[in-house]
Amino acid sequence: MEKNIESVILKRINRASENLIRNNMSFYYAPTKEEVPQLVEMLIKPGDIVANGGSVTMKQCGVIDLVKSDKYKYLDRETYPQDEIEKLYRASFSADVYLTGANAITEDGLLYNVDGTSNRIAAIAYGPRSVIVVAGYNKIVRNLDEAVKRVKGEAAPMNAQRLTYATDCYGIGMCPSLADSCADMCDGCRSDDRICCNYLVSSYQRQKDRIKVIVVGEILGY
Repeated sequence: MEKNIESVILKRINRASENLIRNNMSFYYAPTKEEVPQLVEMLIKPGDIVANGGSVTMKQCGVIDLVKSDKYKYLDRETYPQDEIEKLYRASFSADVYLTGANAITEDGLLYNVDGTSNRIAAIAYGPRSVIVVAGYNKIVRNLDEAVKRVKGEAAPMNAQRLTYATDCYGIGMCPSLADSCADMCDGCRSDDRICCNYLVSSYQRQKDRIKVIVVGEILGY
């Protein structure tokens, strides 16, 4: 990475890290995605029950390959019978470790996540003993307003493409609510495939260090 770009990015990461820590979340930095599995391995124990939300970032970093090891009891959502996937979602709430990406991280120390089925944001908020969030630096935004726009303009339409869901953002490449200057967080389509149904803002945590955030010095995920 060109040094001047890197300098600016690191300043943004540092602001976010200071405020995440102030909000009782742990923070870790991995300069490259190849260094992420080693960090994650430090944060989980052999024998731990490990579950994860849908995350392009986790796959890009090799974290899913790590937890498929015989060292852990991995609840593999990709091999689980789809007609019984609800059982896996519920079992995930009792996991020792929950792995997830993030839709956005604000410089003032908030995590912002939006879901359709919402098993992922439910597990982030409550259930698993430890939550490990992995995100590329491209997920860092200034504040919650920018986080909302990021999801509507980038994360949601890209995930709709990935999942082939018949949402409005799948058709036009952004949430149509962005055309309305007065649109709020919850505005969106009425599609049965809508992926923006529930919204979670994680702020100050009463359970210190339950949520652990790893920011990677690369562009990752959506």
